[in-house]
Amino acid sequence: MSGEIIKLSKQDFPEKLLEIPQPPKQLFIRGNLPDWENSKFVAVVGSRKYTNYGKEACEKIISGLRGCDVTIISGLAIGIDSIAHKSALEAKLKSIAVPGSGLNSSVIYPSINKKLADEIVQSGGCLLSEFEPDFRATVWSFPQRNRIMAGLSDVILIIEASEKSGTLITARMGVDYNKEVCAVPASIFSNGAKGSNKLLSQGATPITSSEDLLDLLGFQTKDDSGQKKLELENCSAEEKSIIELLFEPISRDELIQKSEMSASEINTLISIMEIKGLIKEVAGEICLNI
Repeated sequence: MSGEIIKLSKQDFPEKLLEIPQPPKQLFIRGNLPDWENSKFVAVVGSRKYTNYGKEACEKIISGLRGCDVTIISGLAIGIDSIAHKSALEAKLKSIAVPGSGLNSSVIYPSINKKLADEIVQSGGCLLSEFEPDFRATVWSFPQRNRIMAGLSDVILIIEASEKSGTLITARMGVDYNKEVCAVPASIFSNGAKGSNKLLSQGATPITSSEDLLDLLGFQTKDDSGQKKLELENCSAEEKSIIELLFEPISRDELIQKSEMSASEINTLISIMEIKGLIKEVAGEICLNI
């Protein structure tokens, strides 16, 4: 097991966690104590049954935070949580995992992510839990730990959530705690994203790029036209076929007709390309964003 488990004194608790309605009475840490004062904290939560679009959106947005003092918080669960932690490690960002269990290696849940938990600690991040080190995860411990993720965060980013997803518990807590709640738009044909799309209709901030997230966190973003040219060179065959059709702005329906793809396929592809910053939709028409 990587890292010793330490029980934090109240003076080492982050102040914003003490401000939530039901602050934890105790907090255990494995790893390095985060810089609560100077770093920005983003809780990334989403579906366990993610789509390729959700995975790519999560990876793309987090990779764009490289070099910024941003810490990624998630719950170590299978799905978007794991992707968020791994993306943070790849981007050389610190990560905080808040499992629904204690922090002893023998009880870390899910057990398949024990190696990921070790990597988070070894990279300068940490694991946090209010549960005793040998506590085994239960049905109620997951929603209970969600309030810690919400409380620690400056921004809560939702990536794919169904209408009855546990992810929405974290979002609702974020609203109650006066946190910035945002979501990645997804296809209207995706049942697994109805909850996150509904959040957008209720006022959550749409995030279509890492620049959107950095703006929300208060970072100044710079022009990345050179990076976009590089991304164009690395596009898939399907993406390049769409780019070739966009020599001038056209409607979504017209793009579907010309592409000879199904509506579901083209809408998913459009969403991915918007996340990449390659295209945008303005006044009902799709155009290149370069």
